[in-house]
This record gives sequence, C-alpha cells and structure tokens, in this order.
Amino acid sequence: MRGFLASSIGVATAAALALPLALATPALAETAPVTPAGSTQSLPLVPLGPSATRTPGVPGMSAPAGRPETQGLTAREVKTFSLVGVVWDDATTELHGRVQVRTRSTATATWSDWQDVETHNGEHAADPDAAERGARQIRGATAPLWVGESDAVEVRVQAEPGAATTRAPSHLPTGLRIELVDPGEDTPATGSDGKNTGPDGDGKGEVSGMSMAAAESSAANVPHASLGADEITALDKADSTADAVFASDGELTAAAAPYIGPRPRIVTRKGWGANEGLREPGFVYTSTVKAAFVHHTASGNNYACKDAPAVLRSLYRYHVVSNGWRDFGYNFAVDKCGTVYEGRAGGVSKAVLGAHTMGFNTNSMGVAVLGTFTSTAPPAAVVDSVARLTAWKLGLFGRDPRAKTTLTSGGGNRYPKGRNVSMNVISGHRDGFATQCPGTKLYGKLPTTRTASAKLQGRP
Repeated sequence: MRGFLASSIGVATAAALALPLALATPALAETAPVTPAGSTQSLPLVPLGPSATRTPGVPGMSAPAGRPETQGLTAREVKTFSLVGVVWDDATTELHGRVQVRTRSTATATWSDWQDVETHNGEHAADPDAAERGARQIRGATAPLWVGESDAVEVRVQAEPGAATTRAPSHLPTGLRIELVDPGEDTPATGSDGKNTGPDGDGKGEVSGMSMAAAESSAANVPHASLGADEITALDKADSTADAVFASDGELTAAAAPYIGPRPRIVTRKGWGANEGLREPGFVYTSTVKAAFVHHTASGNNYACKDAPAVLRSLYRYHVVSNGWRDFGYNFAVDKCGTVYEGRAGGVSKAVLGAHTMGFNTNSMGVAVLGTFTSTAPPAAVVDSVARLTAWKLGLFGRDPRAKTTLTSGGGNRYPKGRNVSMNVISGHRDGFATQCPGTKLYGKLPTTRTASAKLQGRP
C-alpha cells in the first residue's frame, strides 16, 4: 500500500468525532495568525580559480592547477543564519567529493575552522516512486550542518579524483548552491500545555493566532492533546491503552492491549515552532507501523538542548524549501537531552508516511536523533527516550521491539524494488540502505534499545 492522503477537512472531522471520547477542544480565536519567522538564502557556487589569482592574506581556498574540479564561494558576509547545506539540481545524482564550510559567529566575531559536511544524504528521502517526488522538484542535497548563529560563510566543494562524470567536463553535480537557513525566533506560546482544560479548568481553552494549516496539524493529535497544545503529556502504562484505542479506531486487538509502553512527553510541532505554511497541505498515511528506523541527522553536536527547537525549525525548512520534500522527513526527533518531538505532521499515534529511509518508508516510522554519532556515543538520555518512544508507538500497533518483521522494498541501493526483506522491528537506517546512518556509536546501542523497549511494554 503506497499511502493515502487525508485532507484537512477529513482530519478536522475525525478530530471532532473523537471529542466525546476524550476532551473538549478549544475554539479558534478570531485573531490574525502568527507568521513564524525564518528564511533561506540560496547562493550559487562558482568555480574556484588558481591560488595565484587570490589576494594574499584573504581567508579562503582556491583550486591550484591540476587539482580536481572545485566549486565554492570565497569568504563573504551574509544575512544571519544558523544551518548550512549544499544542494544541486538532480536528486538522482550523487556528489562524489568533499564539502567543507567555515562560518563566522555573531557572538564572538571569530571564524570557525573548516568543517566537513556529510555528502551522502540521498538515502534520507521518499521512496523512488512515491507521489511526494512528483509534487515538486526534489533536489540532491548534503546532510545539513548546524553551525549556530553566524553572519559570514566560506564554502568549498571538491570532486574526488576519478569520480564519474555527471556532466562533461564537470565531475560535480550541476546547479550546486549553498543553503543558509535562519530558523527564526520562537513564536509566542499561545496554545495550551496539552492538558484538557482552559485556564479556568472549564474545558474551554482558547487558542489565538492559529492559521488553518496550524489548526489542521494540531487537530491530528486530538484527543491526545487539546487543539493548540505545545506538548502531549506523558501517560503511565495503563492510561496509554487509551491511545491504542484511538489509533485503531476503537478496534484494539487483544494481542496489542497488554504490551503498550507508557507514552512519553512529546513536544508538538506547534511547541517547537513549525511554520505549517511551508509543508504541503493534508497528510499521507500507510496501513500500519511494522518497524522503527533509527537515524542521526548528521548535523553535528554543537547545539545546546535549549536550541533544539531552532535546530528542528532549520531542518524542517531545509527539508521542504531546499530539498523539495512535502514536510519534515522524520516522524519523530529526539535531542541529546532526551526530549521527544513530533516530526512529520499527521498525528503522533498514526501511521504517517515519512521520508526517512528510502525504500522502506511504507509501514514504518523514522526516529531521528539530533546530532552526529559516528565517533561520539549518544547520551544515556537519548537511548532511554528512543526506547520509551518505540515502546509506546510500536505497542500501539502490536509490535514486539525484539522481534523481526518483513517489509517490502520500494527500491534502493541495498534491496531492489519488490523484494521482501526480514528486519528487526527496531532497525538502524543502515539495515535498509547502504549508509553509515545512524552512526556507529548509536547503531551499537540498538540491541540495548530493543531490550529496554520490550521491557517497557511489559513483555516477558
């Protein structure tokens, strides 16, 4: 099943019908919607000439005669940004080479050292024949890199010696651009805290400044939280069974009921400041959730936990505006302090089709840990939160985190389209695609995660 689109009217109707089972929903106030800030600067890269043409003492790089083809930008001041990435025209073309950037901090006015940007990112995407790929231009892209608030940048992209030509005589993809993403400021917290009543405890909480797109996104989480909630509160194991009833439209199977982990606290899209006007309207669902794929964003670990919402807003903008995806790619995100965030819109308890594991997005969920865990071990709080999230979400669909499941490949570099593949219910991205994601250190924690997740479900 490729997935089906749910309109905003359908979601709102479903949410309204669910209200008698749970809680009163706040009404939208008649105020002007708040427009979230944020911007993307997209600058074309140019060939870099021999070092003899450069002014001595000016920071930067050049392309001496005989070296592989190099494109980039010399050091320059730009509008404020916090995340960088490089994109190119054709998503099917790989960038065989090295991408490096250095940036100037607005806080210290000093330049960073050169930082490598992960070039292989195409496996974090929609399946090859997904409708998402036909809706807009999908671009090739590096992984994004969080650099913190900066006001100047320099970039160099160098082809590998002997790399296959993508366009004669170049060894680099066409249309290379650097994307400089400003996440914008946090929007004012005008919604509720996820509890079921307004400030007077009468169940008539008011939500101001919500656009129709924001209301659509928030309604998908009713009755787990009220309309406009900034978070979905944690539940104990017994109360989490109510989530399973909602997820199964009231037809909870006896097999699923005993094995649902306690619902973790989840910061909603509104809570982290998602600009709902960026994504495509409506939601796409698959029939179930059979597996959870764990990822790292490869965006670096140089962020404070208080900045995680800004990192998410930057990633979201990069996914949609720069890459051309319909929405944020992952279903959930976890920061290095263990906070869980709602990812792609459509409802945290539902089988939302993501764009996280090319070839295996159908009937799965993607959990991205913010950071890079190739040589850095994930904090214990991260491992615990991934276990708690999967214990709850997989439990809603009757999945044992220690078990195997079978998924059908939608096409990729590891398994051809149509092949049935046996995988762990909790897998790493590299299990479905030839990639280093989620990093060696995070991948090594998955056996522990499976055991802990099953224990949280109450499995013997």
